[in-house]
Amino acid sequence: MAQQAQLIYVVSDSIGETAELVVRAVASQFDRFAIDVHKYPYIEDKESIDEIIASAKESKAMIVFTLVVPELKSYIVEQAARHAIPVVDVMGPLMNTLQEMLHEPPIGKPGLVRRLDEEYFRKVDAIEFAVKYDDGRDPRGLLRADVVLIGVSRTSKTPLSMYLANKRLKVANVPLVPEVEPPEELFQLPPERCIGLTINPEQLNSIRTERLKALGLTAQANYANLERINEELAYSQRIMKRIGCPVIDVSNKAVEETANIILEMIRKNKLRGEKK
Repeated sequence: MAQQAQLIYVVSDSIGETAELVVRAVASQFDRFAIDVHKYPYIEDKESIDEIIASAKESKAMIVFTLVVPELKSYIVEQAARHAIPVVDVMGPLMNTLQEMLHEPPIGKPGLVRRLDEEYFRKVDAIEFAVKYDDGRDPRGLLRADVVLIGVSRTSKTPLSMYLANKRLKVANVPLVPEVEPPEELFQLPPERCIGLTINPEQLNSIRTERLKALGLTAQANYANLERINEELAYSQRIMKRIGCPVIDVSNKAVEETANIILEMIRKNKLRGEKK
């Protein structure tokens, strides 16, 4: 005669992944027994709990839950005890211990783990975007970017792109070189989504000279020539003026400082857009 499966009800006010993973991990240690897991996600009221309790009593199931709203936690524990149903609070012991250590009550808000996961994947997508569309590699990405950085070489376009990507912004950047016509997509963007970066010529000369030395090249190369630098900067200013985009002077600014200026610009543009 086949052995009847032991039922475990997983109850959660979110998607229920945490409790399900714990149950299945524990169940794997009892491989001689058939254990069925039934999941009840997004439980937000006592009526739903009553239905689960009634079903668990009839099926002789145990209940494992991850409810963070105190009222619902207390209710499911009370009702399970009343009907002699085994019940386990997966998060409770850890949450209680942390509360004692931190002297701070938990927020009691469902779904925060899922939201954190979503934030993480948004960040990963933004970083992958920044890598893919770095240094003008593929102009097709410009129209999909949250912000496009433009400027001559060594104006911190790539470090800024990566910093902003970690803030979950999709950033592309395009180098401006007099001999190379900028991609047409650059002029199709709303001006506020493009940000020009400029720098003091003498400081750029110093940065490029050090870069050449690091590469084992002569500092006399055209790349670090002050006349050439002035030509590049004048060209970049013409392009930025043509686009009508805001321009930030990155001279003597740390990447974080410039990034914060950009983030503030984006915030203000968003507020203006919401008011329209």
